[in-house]
Amino acid sequence: MKRGVSLYSYQQTQFFKELSLEEQIAEVGNNLHGATGIEIVDEMSLRYPDPGDAFVHQWFAWMERYGTEPVTMDVSMDVLQFRDHVMSIEECGERLKQDLRLAKRLGFRNVRVLSVVPLSVMLAALPDAEALDIRLGKEIHQPMPLEGQQVTEIVDFIEKSGTKHLGIVPDFGIFGRRPSEVHLAWFERRGAKREACEAALELAELLHGGRAPFGFVDMSYATAGNLRADFGRFLKTGECQPQFADAFGGVKAFADRAFSEATELDYTVVSEALMLSNTSPEVLRELTAAGHVVSVHGKFYNMSPIPDRPGEFQDMSIDYESGINALKSGGFQGYINSEYEGQRYFQDRGREEMMSEVEQVRRHQEMLRRIIGE
Repeated sequence: MKRGVSLYSYQQTQFFKELSLEEQIAEVGNNLHGATGIEIVDEMSLRYPDPGDAFVHQWFAWMERYGTEPVTMDVSMDVLQFRDHVMSIEECGERLKQDLRLAKRLGFRNVRVLSVVPLSVMLAALPDAEALDIRLGKEIHQPMPLEGQQVTEIVDFIEKSGTKHLGIVPDFGIFGRRPSEVHLAWFERRGAKREACEAALELAELLHGGRAPFGFVDMSYATAGNLRADFGRFLKTGECQPQFADAFGGVKAFADRAFSEATELDYTVVSEALMLSNTSPEVLRELTAAGHVVSVHGKFYNMSPIPDRPGEFQDMSIDYESGINALKSGGFQGYINSEYEGQRYFQDRGREEMMSEVEQVRRHQEMLRRIIGE
């Protein structure tokens, strides 16, 4: 198993012009003790869709200078970019073909699409991916589970067609076991009760242990953003999609039993327990052994010191050991790339109080080295 970094991790540092693209690559190559992989979000790091020949030449010069290599290019598929229409499946397929050509030009072996991209879009571009020898991977992002239809439809197609250029990109957020402490602290600064945060942790533990006080909810096609929006509408109108009725009502009832005088924000905090995939590491091992894992997003929200173990760090909200052990047992030889997403929970503060993305990624890489067993 190899290590790398998604430069998405440095988005805040890039926004404040504290690290250029070259400096981000240099940080990976020079300071992360054996991490060599570079993952980018195309529109974040490049002049998209055509960065120009001079940039391409410079890009490969940076890879050689810092001992790094292009691993995965993430594409966003902004279907609302036109003023007069939402992009069609056919338009998205053509855009993905263009992205594949750009990835090839920059030396990437993998292209990741978002979890909401329909399989039909991926299949429209698959012949081009095969011709270019690039693997297309769909991100599996919490609250989606590995057991859901987003994964099974890809596996079914691979088994029927025999293609070697389609797969999944598991995001380690699917191994979340509780809301992150930095997310809960952000809610508290906005006025949420401490009791609501404690109730969210308690409900997450119940859900993780299969002891939910309400019916099962299939999150196969849910995204965290849409789920949060749907729950917000439920709080205001009492209405929701039928498959979410038990869960949304159950969250509200759970909060009402746990503490008094809950506000809309308090209910929202407790509902964060629904955002966890509760997926099985054994399924990841099976998918890895079958060759379906393209690359891996090492999602994390906050790397905190492990008590009484100087120089060692952990993300308390994500079960990294189970996930990495599953990859190792399945014989994974690809890249796990650090993807820091916790900076958003500090952006209500001044710059001097925001978390250092550079330090957070360094801590995450320490944890990866230790758990992988380097």
